[in-house]
Amino acid sequence: MSIQVTTIRPGAVLADVLPASSAGRARARDAVLVLGGAALTGVAAQIAVPVPGSPVPVTGQTFAALLVGASMGARRGFLSLALYVVAGVAGMPWFSETQSGASFPSFGYILGMLIAATVVGALARRGGDRGVFRTAGTMAAGMAIIYGVGVPYLALATGMTAGEALSAGLVPFLIGDGLKAALAMGALPAAWKLIGGRD
Repeated sequence: MSIQVTTIRPGAVLADVLPASSAGRARARDAVLVLGGAALTGVAAQIAVPVPGSPVPVTGQTFAALLVGASMGARRGFLSLALYVVAGVAGMPWFSETQSGASFPSFGYILGMLIAATVVGALARRGGDRGVFRTAGTMAAGMAIIYGVGVPYLALATGMTAGEALSAGLVPFLIGDGLKAALAMGALPAAWKLIGGRD
């Protein structure tokens, strides 16, 4: 009886483990992954809890966007979130609380997610999703980008001061984001260990 060993090439992300026997099949796989990543983000955005005193709800959208980037890499992560953003702006009601368009105060967070998924995907290709502490750093970088875009956008869209925007658009979400990061810290390295690609 032989044991099959999974060989993972350097610079791979989890999505690269999915088999594709030809260039055409690889393109089809990538298209399905991009569509799936956009859909996952849209579904996760509907898990929304209003925050008193803030126009920004707590959602599963942030975690989904970062997970898409980490598991798919920069290019597919960017395309997934770009599809999510473009379809939502065009009228697909899959932003948080079934919103669409671009005329709401929390739209900056969505733009931040697009950038964050790309950066997190690039970090994952450099091993940023392989261990608990590296995954924590990767998720923290992604969340910093989301807030770095979302909070200033919130201030501009609502006329809040910088302090008010931080109080309404950052502080209430820190505990939840810590829990999301902890979930990723367990899930991503565990997935690599399961497929035999832990370094």
